[in-house]
Order: sequence, then C-alpha cells, then structure tokens
Amino acid sequence: MIRFIFVQNRAGKTRLAKYYTPYSAPEKQILEHDVHKLVVNRDSKFANIAEFRNFRLVYRRYAGLFFTVAIDYVDNELMLLEAIHLFVEILDHYFSNVCELDLVFNFHKVYLILDEFICGGEIQETAKKVILERLTELDKIET
Repeated sequence: MIRFIFVQNRAGKTRLAKYYTPYSAPEKQILEHDVHKLVVNRDSKFANIAEFRNFRLVYRRYAGLFFTVAIDYVDNELMLLEAIHLFVEILDHYFSNVCELDLVFNFHKVYLILDEFICGGEIQETAKKVILERLTELDKIET
C-alpha cells in the first residue's frame, strides 16, 4: 500500500503531498523534511529506493522536482518506479510540457489526475490513454 506521495523541489518546498494513512500536522511536516533531506542528499549512483522508518521510499528526479512514494516492504518497488514515470507522462501530456509552476497554479488539477490514477493508496489504472480520456471528459463537464 502507498503511504504517501510527495512532489518536492530541490529547495525542499513540497508542491504536492497526498497521504493515504493518517498523520498529525506536526508529523506531516517532519515527514516532508526528513524525506526531502534523505532524497536530495542521496548520491545519484545509488538506486532510487531507500529504507525510511518502517517503509520504503521509491523516488525519481525529473528536472528540479523529486517524485517520492512511500510504500510497504511487501510492495513492488519497480512497479512504483514505473507508476511515478506514468504520472509524470500524464502530467506532461495534460499540461503540454509540465513545469513546477503548473503544479503550483493548477494544484487542484494535479490532485485530480492523481486521484484518477491512485485511489486509497492502491494503483487503480495504469493505462495512460484511459486516464487521459477520463480527464478530457472531466474537463468537458467543467466547461
């Protein structure tokens, strides 16, 4: 099960934080700080999988953003690496060459995309085409 998902920049600003297990506000701040410190300071020659507290972190860096997912020890890390890549591809297609500002100013759309993709800490859909079709339908409803 996915515990949480963070998108953070190199400076440590959290641009997206989605929690699938309950944490108090102070715990969330500590988690975000500790995860950022671990991921940013990690040497690039190491794998994109790290042990953290009682779960694993799977992360990828795209430009200046770190996409980090915390999972249970029994989950498949490679599947989550591919899921992160799929999420970035969907963002890139939806925003036409996504950048950090797209995440900041359209955060509600980013959460919508994430909710179409992951529900309750489990991956629900892995077909990029299906997710993009759903997003197109939702955009038609909004207008």
